[in-house]
Amino acid sequence: MKISPKKLSLWGITAAVYVALTLLTAHFSFGPIQFRVAEALSVLCCFAPHMGVGITLGCAIANIFSTVSLLDIVVGTLATAMACYLMGKCHRVWMMILPNIFLNGIFVGGMLSFVLTPTAFWEGFMLYGAQVALGEALVMIFLGAPLYLLIQKSPRLQKTFLV
Repeated sequence: MKISPKKLSLWGITAAVYVALTLLTAHFSFGPIQFRVAEALSVLCCFAPHMGVGITLGCAIANIFSTVSLLDIVVGTLATAMACYLMGKCHRVWMMILPNIFLNGIFVGGMLSFVLTPTAFWEGFMLYGAQVALGEALVMIFLGAPLYLLIQKSPRLQKTFLV
């Protein structure tokens, strides 16, 4: 598989933007209540599934700075990678937000419960999973969906990501 310089550049820029957005909003990007603004970039996968590489890389780098656990590097990044893959299969704005909401709620909620409430895992999972899912829903509805619609209405932006 040959990777073009344009594609490699797009991945690097996307990863850098993801990391910058996450670290600039770190006080509400990590922890039991998350509102990770950078997750809105996941909608790029709806237009160009390959953009999931940059988003996943950005998530992995950002999660190095997690205040919760080093597990966040693996678990949070895996949830984002899976969501990006599934979003690449979605072409309806109302459906494309669902993978991020559910996968992060389940994976990150489970990781937070394992780390923060190991003796009450299921109670913690219900609480943290709901909080993470709610944060993802807000980000995807109020930032991701408008970004999707903006790109959808702009052939020039679409052309930027299609390689």
